[in-house]
Amino acid sequence: MSSLAGKTAVISGGTTGIGLAIAQRFVAEGAYVVIFGRRQAQLDEAVKRIGGQVTAIQADAANLDDLDRVASSVRGEGRAVDIVVSNAGFTEQAPIDTLTPEHFDKAFNLMARGPVFFVQKMLPMMTGGGSIVLVSSAMHGMGIPGHTAYAATKAALRSYARTWAAEFKDRGIRVNTLSPGVTDTPILDSQTETREDLEKMYHAMVPLGRLAHADEIANAAVFLASNQSSYVTGSDLMADGGIGQV
Repeated sequence: MSSLAGKTAVISGGTTGIGLAIAQRFVAEGAYVVIFGRRQAQLDEAVKRIGGQVTAIQADAANLDDLDRVASSVRGEGRAVDIVVSNAGFTEQAPIDTLTPEHFDKAFNLMARGPVFFVQKMLPMMTGGGSIVLVSSAMHGMGIPGHTAYAATKAALRSYARTWAAEFKDRGIRVNTLSPGVTDTPILDSQTETREDLEKMYHAMVPLGRLAHADEIANAAVFLASNQSSYVTGSDLMADGGIGQV
């Protein structure tokens, strides 16, 4: 039997990259997925690629009204929520001497504030035995110049997992962070360096000598979402090729 058979997962940022790979793997493992993201064209393309067992909702993970609408849609379908994956994010480098309030607020609203209220709105629909996966980053424990806001938001997710693992223990809900290393996704194209220069830099930093594939991160997400990790909560699964370990 597939490891997520009969389960429903709600995934923020499920349209591209790691989020899409997670949605595809979850469906392959028998789950029904609800994905949401800001861009309708990407949502439509994601639905085609997932191929079935999916609902797509246009919504901004940083907007509380949109999160209410996602919750209302899931509730309206009469679905209990077994798995929540908070994945929506972006990367923009900003050295401290040029960092702006706008950059800081954009990062924290989406990647630190948004996950709190996403989880809050999903909780009433979650079942005992449910799993929350917060997609963090190996960078939460590293010091890489230019990532003041980004790394701090990812460290916040690590803190949330510890707090919520304790807070939700009597509800039978497990909470863990999944911390990828540098992954070959479209988000790399938004960086200031060229793609070639970025890959050379990261290949030199990663002990495994390459970038992660999104489906490798999705494999780790399946483990945390399923009963395979039934005795795992409050933990941080570092699927990072060793970059944050050595």
